[in-house]
Amino acid sequence: MELTPVGGHLKSLNNCLAWLPSLEEIQQLLVSIIVEFMVTLESDWTHLFVETNNIRLHTVTQGEGELVVLLHGFPEFWYAWRYQIPALARYFKVVVPDLRGYNDSDKPESGYDLDTLVADIQGLIQRLGYAKAHIVGHDWGGLIAWHFAQKFPESLNRLAILNAPPPYRFVQELVSNLDQVRRSWFIFAFQVPGIPEWLIQQNLKEFVTTALREHAIRKGAFSAEETQIYEAALQKPGVLHAAMSYYRHLFWPPIWVLNWVRAPQQVLSPTLVLWGKEDSFLSHHLTEGLDRLIAAPFKLKLIPDCGHWMQQEVPQTVNRELLNFLRR
Repeated sequence: MELTPVGGHLKSLNNCLAWLPSLEEIQQLLVSIIVEFMVTLESDWTHLFVETNNIRLHTVTQGEGELVVLLHGFPEFWYAWRYQIPALARYFKVVVPDLRGYNDSDKPESGYDLDTLVADIQGLIQRLGYAKAHIVGHDWGGLIAWHFAQKFPESLNRLAILNAPPPYRFVQELVSNLDQVRRSWFIFAFQVPGIPEWLIQQNLKEFVTTALREHAIRKGAFSAEETQIYEAALQKPGVLHAAMSYYRHLFWPPIWVLNWVRAPQQVLSPTLVLWGKEDSFLSHHLTEGLDRLIAAPFKLKLIPDCGHWMQQEVPQTVNRELLNFLRR
């Protein structure tokens, strides 16, 4: 019997191992499989592009009836509403855009001020053939929703906000409340051109994991696979620069911000505000005094044991509250 030298076996083993994919390739494959699985589950969801305000927004839609528009925040995209879309679509036409600059929507160099962002949504509603919509917003999507209510009251049915203060109130707190400054320190860091994008890109996996999983009170809200999906959306060219541009336009132009803070316009539509009480980014004290801003039926509900990402941390609670409010 002929014996093969040990060195020969090792060489053969190395040759076999050379064909194995790297860890990064395995992760990319897993994300592709997950996304494909999502598409299979979303057989009733339609992905379409809508031209609005001189840009093209990617949207996910499902259902028929009165229009409900769901607006995501940072660092998310339409996928943040994955638990709400099918629940709301039983009674409404649900449309969830990737906001300007995010995921598969256009990423122009300009247009990240609130006036332009709400014009994007106004145009979206009109292009879909509707005169009015219910609008639900979270985080940045919530700031846009508040501003939409003040800018286009005639186009709004009902307003629902998840963990997002009115923009004027947020600016006030950022210049006067040390606790909120501590919670929102990153907003000031994001004002530096170019550097935040580069730093996040170099540490994207850690950034996404920290922002989503570590700041969630319900730690099971984000699986490793789900954070990889968010990471893949942020990796697309131009997304991080666009996302930073939202923050850089929050205080600009100064005269506009000053007038805005001094004389906020009242909200004339019925309004629901849901707030994860343990939000580490935005204190629930930002909800104080909202009744003075809203000249319509208003409900505020603080959700205990819930953080900033509430539609993903407590989806059944959010779905129930939204349906009870929107179906009135």
